[in-house]
Amino acid sequence: MKDTPPVLEKAVECQICHEKRPLSEMLPAELVRDSIVETIMLDHPDWKPGGFICTADLKKYRLQNMLAGLGKDPDKLPPAAQDVLKSMGEQKFLSRNVDEDIEKVYTFGERLADRIAEFGGSWKFLIIFGAILLCWISVNTVALLRRPFDPFPFILLNLVLSCLAAIQAPVIMMSQNRQEAKDRVRAEHDYRVNLKAEIEIQQLHEKMDHYLVHQWQRLIEIQNTQLEMMNRLLKDADEKK
Repeated sequence: MKDTPPVLEKAVECQICHEKRPLSEMLPAELVRDSIVETIMLDHPDWKPGGFICTADLKKYRLQNMLAGLGKDPDKLPPAAQDVLKSMGEQKFLSRNVDEDIEKVYTFGERLADRIAEFGGSWKFLIIFGAILLCWISVNTVALLRRPFDPFPFILLNLVLSCLAAIQAPVIMMSQNRQEAKDRVRAEHDYRVNLKAEIEIQQLHEKMDHYLVHQWQRLIEIQNTQLEMMNRLLKDADEKK
């Protein structure tokens, strides 16, 4: 008696491309995620849960569903999202040290402002400045009867302090602007990395689901093969009787 072809070689038709492929390259439509089904039905309203879809078309609609989750067409995505998709397509790393990139474009004035702001907000500056004030007041107080250069109420000292505050404030603001720009670059970089990680995790879940479905298909195929062998054995036993 001629052996029946195994179920694995059975060809079924894809609802999207309408090509017949082996069952191992197909996925039952009822196992496709609802969000992906909604994306598919926009192009194929005749989608049926009882049919099949090939892995190539499923991958295409997974990508479309991912872009739909971003809320825009691929050409209208923000530059950050386009860079993420490009890095995923080229399989390149997206993480980098943004601090080094920012330091390369800093000018001498910006570096000087950062150094001055860093020094002005340290205990070292407070101690030195306090010591200078104490010496200034002490010298002018001790020499009060000998014509001090800045007698009480220390008008010259007030002028120096006012000039120092007038100069220090813009320098600190420049440093804060640099820090805000650096924070924006870091935030954008974190957004790209997080977006890529989220997409990769979503794809990983899809691959795991596909793997489980493939294992389910294999179990069904093995069960069908075992049933066919049992039917043949029972049929041969009946013929012998």
